[in-house]
Amino acid sequence: MTNDTGHSRPAWRQLFGVPLAVTLSFGLLMVVTAIAAGLPIRDPDGFIGPSYVRLPLLIAIVMLADVVPRVFVRSSGFRSWLRMSLAVLRERWTGPRLAVIAAGLSCFYLAYVAYRNLKSFLPFLQERLTDPMLATIDSWVAYGAHPANVLHAILGTGISAHILSLVYMVYMLFVPITLAAALAWSNNLSRGAWYATALSFNWILGTVTYYMLPALGPIYVESLPFADLPRTAVTGLQEALWGNRIEVLAGPHDTMSVHGIAAFASLHVSVVFTAALIAQLTRMPKPVRVIMWIYVALTCLATVYFGWHYVADVPAGFAVGGLSVWLAALAVRRTGIPQEVVSDPAVVVGQEATPTTSPPGERT
Repeated sequence: MTNDTGHSRPAWRQLFGVPLAVTLSFGLLMVVTAIAAGLPIRDPDGFIGPSYVRLPLLIAIVMLADVVPRVFVRSSGFRSWLRMSLAVLRERWTGPRLAVIAAGLSCFYLAYVAYRNLKSFLPFLQERLTDPMLATIDSWVAYGAHPANVLHAILGTGISAHILSLVYMVYMLFVPITLAAALAWSNNLSRGAWYATALSFNWILGTVTYYMLPALGPIYVESLPFADLPRTAVTGLQEALWGNRIEVLAGPHDTMSVHGIAAFASLHVSVVFTAALIAQLTRMPKPVRVIMWIYVALTCLATVYFGWHYVADVPAGFAVGGLSVWLAALAVRRTGIPQEVVSDPAVVVGQEATPTTSPPGERT
């Protein structure tokens, strides 16, 4: 694709032009909402540091994992490592490729920060809660019983609780690691852009559902059905989130914490479904696809088992994830993108590239 002067557009603009416009608009909505409501904007910290530190660090680690094995195979001895490292870096990590990665991280980070802040604004902007309605649906689905109690009876409350807790907590690492791998490891730049954009759209669409049906979740409305569960990492996280909620409600300007409780829809489900669906559509190795779908199933169980979400939040999560994948495919796989931009790891214009997997609805 060329501009009016006949020059090719940078790869990052072709792949992330639309996603960045969308996420910038979402960020602007966050800023306008904060000003109008008189609420502070916070940079949400992860458990291994802020996102703007954590994500570039993960990219650097992935780059090392990409470069070191190649240097080891190609070098003839220790003395040639530096020369070979520079050669591999020049070959694999060109300026255009790094620009695509930077654009992808920016898109994700903008959407994530806006999502976390708009989620934190929710109790001040939406006083009504739809937990009673969602609990009624739960009771109907479970024939009058509590869905979590049904799962506790079927799966038990011993080792199962610890396994499902691990499944739930792995998500904290799953998102940044898969994002870094998709952007930095894949030779298919369009695939990485697709995934990064889909994650960003999950944050945007998820925020919409939070404001449509604001809810706290079963564990925060009635803790008795979960009293028989052992203490796990999930227990600590639930207590920490409730503590943050109390701090923010008591004085949003007096704390650096953000409010992080919202039930409908389940973004744990939507995000892992997004990853599994893109893995399936891009025909990743079968073991990867099988593991991903198992992870989706276990995540669905864990969200209800621990009372994070109502049953209705799970299909809502699938809807958010599926819609995000489709919209992201439209955003980054527009007609007119040169194939060398899509496939060449070095983004060298003019070289023949290998064909790529088509997005949903396109002929392969």
